[in-house]
Amino acid sequence: MNDNEFDLVAVGCGVAGLAAAVSAAAAGARVAVLERSTKAERGGQSRYTEAYLRMKSENEVTDDFETQLAENGGGYIDPDLIEESGRPRESWPPLVKGLSLCAPDVIETFANAAGPTIAWMKNLGVRFDFLPTQFLTKSQPRLLPVGGGLALVEALAARAEALGVTFLYETTAARLIQDEDGSVRGVRVVRPGNRQATLEGRVVLACGGFEGNAEMLTRYVGPRSIYLRPVCKGGYYNRGEGIQMALDIGAAPCGDYGSYHAEPIDPRSGVAEASVFIFPYGILVNKEGLRFTDEAPGTVDACYERVTRRMYEQRDGMAFVLLDAKHMRIPNYRLGIRTDKPPIAADSIVALAAAIEVPAEALEQTVSAYNAACVAGAFKPLELDGLATKGLTPKKSNWAWPIDTAPFHAYPIISSNVFTFGGLKVDARARVLNRDGDPIPGLYAAGETIGMFYGNYPGATSVLKGLVFGRIAGADAASSRA
Repeated sequence: MNDNEFDLVAVGCGVAGLAAAVSAAAAGARVAVLERSTKAERGGQSRYTEAYLRMKSENEVTDDFETQLAENGGGYIDPDLIEESGRPRESWPPLVKGLSLCAPDVIETFANAAGPTIAWMKNLGVRFDFLPTQFLTKSQPRLLPVGGGLALVEALAARAEALGVTFLYETTAARLIQDEDGSVRGVRVVRPGNRQATLEGRVVLACGGFEGNAEMLTRYVGPRSIYLRPVCKGGYYNRGEGIQMALDIGAAPCGDYGSYHAEPIDPRSGVAEASVFIFPYGILVNKEGLRFTDEAPGTVDACYERVTRRMYEQRDGMAFVLLDAKHMRIPNYRLGIRTDKPPIAADSIVALAAAIEVPAEALEQTVSAYNAACVAGAFKPLELDGLATKGLTPKKSNWAWPIDTAPFHAYPIISSNVFTFGGLKVDARARVLNRDGDPIPGLYAAGETIGMFYGNYPGATSVLKGLVFGRIAGADAASSRA
């Protein structure tokens, strides 16, 4: 082989691309990994995430894993098409050829391969445990790699290097190369100085979504996307080329292109995932000083995305959580505050209004109306306590205690864009499908380049999706070598 000839080219150096590279190289394939960043910044968003995994043990996904993915795997479907296609499983969306739906066999493969994939990572030296999370209340267990996503990246990259995988840093994939029969046989890349080259081989697209591409965000998510920000530095590297170049050759789209995974962060901070998950214990107000949503409809891990989307809808995409001194009595309350910036504090609501630049009279009225709607009852901060407001619109369903004890604290919150939902449709072997439902020979996808989610993100499945389908893609590509 020449220096530009490979059995597999992995586009992206996060856990998805690295898993594909290690899986293929371990089977004897010659592999290259493309990374837009420098070596010091390699890993994309995987590098910065805590890497929550929706698993009840190292071997098993949670009991609701497949149901959650299925319920968030499609939108409204023409009932005539549903009748024609049949229902593979009673509660799952139908598999209709050519439609932008996540196929049931893909979900089933995902669930079944999760445990073996964790075992595979353990063999690479990664340790896993049920460590404390930022959620003071949670409805599902979260398995974590010790050391977070960076530990996954370093373990996979070290194994890839030991297997002789070629790493090309500061290199961006630009265009897929096809044979006359439509098979993908390589990728055109751009290197520093706008130097271009062609790398030959099968291709796995594992370069994330388009949260770092303002044009694609405006096109799909809408003009208000200017109020979004990637949740970490790695998100700026995800500019959607992998998705676009596949669509350009006829790949089928999948996932909700107009949506994204929302997480509440402090806009004053520049640290990765400067999240503010303490809001269920206070009230949320907008720049007009008005409440606009139920702050605590459920456990924070299950409801934060829906609540964060309501924050995004407010003027300038901004909200504030107001808390009084009592929140500091909550056991381990600091776990729910990941920003490195201190709260905005004041000894009165009027002074706090001035500090956060909202109308003082409106904020006073909002707090007074809320306090009047709070009722007597047992406040249980670490479980759903049903302590709800009475006669208030919008209501607060849990942890409704008065805001009446100085000092008063506020944190500004915006919606971060953790990753976009729109991507490519694949089969259970991670092969990219065309718009007629047929695999495009030589082309695979993994990680967030795969479109899977609609409307709401089933928490703690993203990193797992990257690992599982990256591993599957690499093994399939290696086994398909001529």
